[in-house]
Amino acid sequence: MKRVTGLGGIFFKAKDPKALNAWYQRHLGLNVSEWGGTTFQWADDNPPGAGMTLWTPFKADTDYFAPSTAPFMVNFRVADLHALLAALRAEGCDVQDKVDESEYGKFGWVIDPEGNKVELWEPPAGS
Repeated sequence: MKRVTGLGGIFFKAKDPKALNAWYQRHLGLNVSEWGGTTFQWADDNPPGAGMTLWTPFKADTDYFAPSTAPFMVNFRVADLHALLAALRAEGCDVQDKVDESEYGKFGWVIDPEGNKVELWEPPAGS
């Protein structure tokens, strides 16, 4: 079974996400979109096609990374979210009960041994 197939995004907390976006846009040339992040496009050979990685600062008081208290969260692309979550549960991992499914794909979460929340993302078909 395929597990992680790539890096889906890096998310972190910021005291002032808009100001930080402006700094990265001005000084490092990131093309920050209106929704507040940057998408990096790249070619993927497994499966063939285009892919993307997100760079997104969150507000410092977000609870999106909870129950982790870390100021970041890594998002990994996966091939079959439900199968992977079942395998992680069977392996004794701390898998969160919640799964989100939307036009953006399927999202699930696991907590690593140090308490960091890791987001697992199965992109929508054709992405």
